[in-house]
Amino acid sequence: MTVVRINAITVSAGSGDELARRFAARAGAVDDATGFEGFELLRPTDDRDTWLVITRWKDEDSFRAWTASPSFHLTYNSWTSASTPASPTMPRELALA
Repeated sequence: MTVVRINAITVSAGSGDELARRFAARAGAVDDATGFEGFELLRPTDDRDTWLVITRWKDEDSFRAWTASPSFHLTYNSWTSASTPASPTMPRELALA
């Protein structure tokens, strides 16, 4: 069963391009993780300030293994550092059969 994780990130006005650049710079960082199936960064098309980070995983164990990895912590720390324009909220979960 595919597991989909969606993180909603609040991005301050004018900082979206920087967030997209940071994600592009990390492109491929998760590609080699066991069970990783895909990634999308969705930018709002209206005046909302919430971006969505969507990852798909083979199963829950694969996702949990990645969240315990140094790569995950490097990414998460870049989102939550004082200098970053974005802050993640609680992840949303959806399991697809």
